[in-house]
Amino acid sequence: MSKFSIPSADVMKQLPTQFFATLVQNVNREIAAGHDVINLGQGNPDTPTPLHIVKALQESADNPLYHKYSPFRGYGFLKEAVAQRYQEDYGVTLDPETEVAILFGGKTGLVQLPQILLNPGDVCLVPDPGYPDYWSGVALAKAEMSFLPLKGENRFLPDYEAISEGDRRRAKLMFLNYPNNPTSATAPLSFYEETVEFAKRNGIVVASDFAYGAIGFDGERPVSFLQAEGAKDVGIEFYTLSKTYNMAGWRVGFALGNAEIISMINLLQDHIYVSLFGGIQAAAATALTSSQDCVGELVARYESRRNAFYDALEQIGWKAMRPSGSFFSWLPVPQGYTSASFADLLLREAKVAVAPGIGFGNGGEGYVRAGLLSSEARLTEAVERIGKLSLFG
Repeated sequence: MSKFSIPSADVMKQLPTQFFATLVQNVNREIAAGHDVINLGQGNPDTPTPLHIVKALQESADNPLYHKYSPFRGYGFLKEAVAQRYQEDYGVTLDPETEVAILFGGKTGLVQLPQILLNPGDVCLVPDPGYPDYWSGVALAKAEMSFLPLKGENRFLPDYEAISEGDRRRAKLMFLNYPNNPTSATAPLSFYEETVEFAKRNGIVVASDFAYGAIGFDGERPVSFLQAEGAKDVGIEFYTLSKTYNMAGWRVGFALGNAEIISMINLLQDHIYVSLFGGIQAAAATALTSSQDCVGELVARYESRRNAFYDALEQIGWKAMRPSGSFFSWLPVPQGYTSASFADLLLREAKVAVAPGIGFGNGGEGYVRAGLLSSEARLTEAVERIGKLSLFG
């Protein structure tokens, strides 16, 4: 009897390879072999959600109101809470009903937006290096990508003047991400003002991925795209509780800004979801409206880790720019290695896992990404292990 064949739709074949699935497999193989691996390749917060947020979920889970379907577009109190947070942190005024959409985590919105705005053959401007799931949404929309090189000599900001006239004409959407994954760069308000002007002149929607918006160092709070005058005219910002409150597994995110785009996102989600569990929405509102001391403590912890890690890097002669935001480090590989071969060497010989820069696009070649998601002692130990390979200095 012949085997029953189930072919996939063509769009499934266009999806990019999940590069980091291979990294996870390699790390797990080393661990299974009994090795003590220090995993700096992940982007998953390593400390728990603050207790007052957990307790809020425990209490709200008892509320029978939340055992029913939530409103399709979420509870108003959660949209009001994120609008309040933006007003307090960034001085940005948002209408909770028309300028806020609740998402199943920020990634969901990032992948949905190209499907909402792009037709086959349209162009999306994508940072290179950048978060790979931007590519996924563009592929599902059957659209095309044009890459925006992020170079160290330009502080890892795109050069709009370098974009070809053809790409400017065909582009309908542009992704930005600051504080940046993977480069850890931050963007000044002047850059966003330039972005608004560029977007208006060329008819391009801006999607600002502000996932690491709470994490800035040396006394500097990262700037929101929505702080730029006219930003809501041309785009939206994605915000998530994953990094700010260590709530990665809770899957709470938002799209904020242009009311027309927010309406489109809500319409698509009406056909896919029935919003988040009400108890999670209540706990998320608690996170946003209660004392933000836990956020300050988290940022201080990452900054202390950054300092310990980079002090250790200097000791072994590995020169790199200290991050100004996010919880990542963007480190140049030594001469004679590719990002992938160097990452393989560190895992094989030092039992330290890092993410090869090539996984973030061709512009990531020559770098590896390391996360500040281990204790200071483990971060220092990782550098000491690497130092024994005598690759620097």
